[in-house]
Amino acid sequence: MRRVLIISYYWPPTGGSGVQRWLKFAKYLPSQGWQPVIYTPSNPEQLAVDESLVAEIPPEAEVLKQPIREPYAIYHKLMGRGSAKGAGVNPINSQKKSWKQRLMLWIRSNLFVPDPRAGWVRPSVKFLCSYLEEHPVDVMVTTGPPQSVHLIGRGVHRATGLPWVADFRDPWTRMFYFSNLPLLPWVRRRHYRLEKSVLDEATAVVSVTPRVQADFAARTGTPVHLITNGYDEDDFSAELPVRNDGKFRVVHTGLFASDGNPLELWKALAGLCSESADFAQRLEIRLAGKVDPEIVEAVNEAGLGAQLKLLGYLPHPESVAELRQADVILLPLRHGPEYSKVYPGKIFECMAAAANPTAQGKGQGRPPKKGGATLHSPAAETHAQAAGPLVLGIGPEDSAAADLLRATGAGDMVSWAADPTEIIRQAAAASSSAAGKGQVLTPEKKGVRYLHSPSARPTLEAAAATTDYSRRALTAKLSELLASVSK
Repeated sequence: MRRVLIISYYWPPTGGSGVQRWLKFAKYLPSQGWQPVIYTPSNPEQLAVDESLVAEIPPEAEVLKQPIREPYAIYHKLMGRGSAKGAGVNPINSQKKSWKQRLMLWIRSNLFVPDPRAGWVRPSVKFLCSYLEEHPVDVMVTTGPPQSVHLIGRGVHRATGLPWVADFRDPWTRMFYFSNLPLLPWVRRRHYRLEKSVLDEATAVVSVTPRVQADFAARTGTPVHLITNGYDEDDFSAELPVRNDGKFRVVHTGLFASDGNPLELWKALAGLCSESADFAQRLEIRLAGKVDPEIVEAVNEAGLGAQLKLLGYLPHPESVAELRQADVILLPLRHGPEYSKVYPGKIFECMAAAANPTAQGKGQGRPPKKGGATLHSPAAETHAQAAGPLVLGIGPEDSAAADLLRATGAGDMVSWAADPTEIIRQAAAASSSAAGKGQVLTPEKKGVRYLHSPSARPTLEAAAATTDYSRRALTAKLSELLASVSK
C-alpha cells in the first residue's frame, strides 16, 4: 500500500464540513490503495472536538502528534472566550471593535505571520524530516488554513524533494477577511511572497472552487486542480423518525458569524408571524453550533425569541439529522467581495439534505395541521411536491455558491438587501400541505439528483448526473492526483 503524509492542524476534526474534508479523504483512501499518515498538533486550539467523528478514522491510518505553542491562551485571558462583541466565530471582520480588540488584532496580524501557528513550522519540519528518513512516504499533502501548515510542507519539500500537494480549503491573501487585517505594509508584502512561494514550489495545488482555481492558475505555473468539498453518503443513510409536530423548521448548523447576520430574514419571519398567529405558533428557528451573540440579539430584537431554539454544539450525526428534518436550511454567506469566490464547506451537506430528507424509501410524512390555517400563495402549489428542505442562501447572487445552488436546483440565493418573505411563505405552505417527502438520493446513484418542481426552481439532472460530490468519488479523484504527482 502506498503512503501519503497529510499535514493538518485539525485532527480529530471539528464538526465543520470543510475541516472534515481530510477526515473523509482518510476514511476512503485505504480503499484506493493509500495509507494515510496524519501529522497534527497534540494540543491544538479548537472550538470543539466531535468525538462521533473519531470512529471514522480508518484503522490503517497512522497518526503523528507533536506539541504546538500558540498565543491564544493569553488572548482568551485578556479578551474572554468569545464574550465580547465581534470576538466570537469570526473576530477578523469589519465590525466596530473596542480598543482592546483592535490592539489584539494588530498584534495577531503583524507579529504572527502568516498566522498564530507560525511557531509550529520550524520544529515540525525538523521532526518530519527525521521521521521520513526511517518511514518513507510516496507523497505529502498540506491542507490549510491555517496557512502555516503549507510552510511546513514547503520546508519538508525543500529538504527532501518529496512530492508535495498544497490543498487550499480557503484562499490566502484573497480570503474574505484578509482585507480586515490591520497589516503593516511590509507584513502584507510578506504574505504575498509566502503565498507565491507555496504556489510556485508545490508539485500540485488543489482548490475547492472553480473561481479560486482560476485565480490561482493565473498566478502560478504549477498545475492547479479542482477537488471540491462534498457529502458522505454514510451520513445520510440513517433512518429518521417521522416528524408529526406540525412545526415549520428554519435550521442553521455550524458556525454562525455576526458578519453573516441575515437581518432581512429575521424581519421577514417577524412579519409573517404578525400576519398569521398559526405561523407564529408553528415557526421554530433552530440554530445548532457556535452562534455569535449578535445573531441571538438580532433574533430577539425582531420579536422572535419565543421561536428561537439554541441547540448548542451537536455531534455530526445529529447535525445532519437537523438538516434533513428542516423545512428551510439557512446558508448565509459572509460580507466581503472575496467570499463570493468560495463555497461554504457545508453547502454540499445542505444540498444532500435537500435531496435526501429521510432514509432510503422512508417518507417524512408531515401531514397538514388539523383545523389550522396556513400561509399560502398560488406559487406554493408546485413547491409542495419538493423532495426535501429548501436551501436558502443569503448573499451575492453572482457568487460561486449561488451558481452551485442554481446548477443543482437545491435552493435559492437572495441578496442581503432582498426581502425573502415570499420564499418563506411558499416554503411554509409546502410544509403544511405536503403529505410526505420521499428520498431521491441513494448511495447507488451516480451524482446528486434533485426533485423540485420546475416552476419553483430549475433542475438540471443532466448536470447533476455528471457531477458527483460524494466523498467517496472525490477521494477517487484525489487518489488519481496523488498517483500522478508521486510518479
